[in-house]
Amino acid sequence: MSYICVIKRVHEMAKTELFDKSLQQAALYFKVLSHPARLAIINYLIETKTCITGDITEELPLSRTTVSQHLQEPKECNLIQGTVEGAKVNYCINTVGLEEIISVLRNMASQLEKTTSCKC
Repeated sequence: MSYICVIKRVHEMAKTELFDKSLQQAALYFKVLSHPARLAIINYLIETKTCITGDITEELPLSRTTVSQHLQEPKECNLIQGTVEGAKVNYCINTVGLEEIISVLRNMASQLEKTTSCKC
């Protein structure tokens, strides 16, 4: 099953729609991964397997509000998932979403192996 990451950016729609759907999807994933705080959160979730927002706040030099804001985009792209447990949200990595990114990178690497190197 393939998940589609949709981050609504109305002013970007006209230009991005000119490109292949797989490239559009890859760009959205990489945009989500382009901030060091989100990468740190994802790494932390990979290491701990599961945690609540307060755990992330204790581990990273970010406020709870900032952590919550940075959790939104990876959640919208199915890179992480959260389940409500009482008054807390328990977050973990969504391996399906992460595999999508790995697949995009593997496809790029495969294409690179097929080409001759640039002689600049």
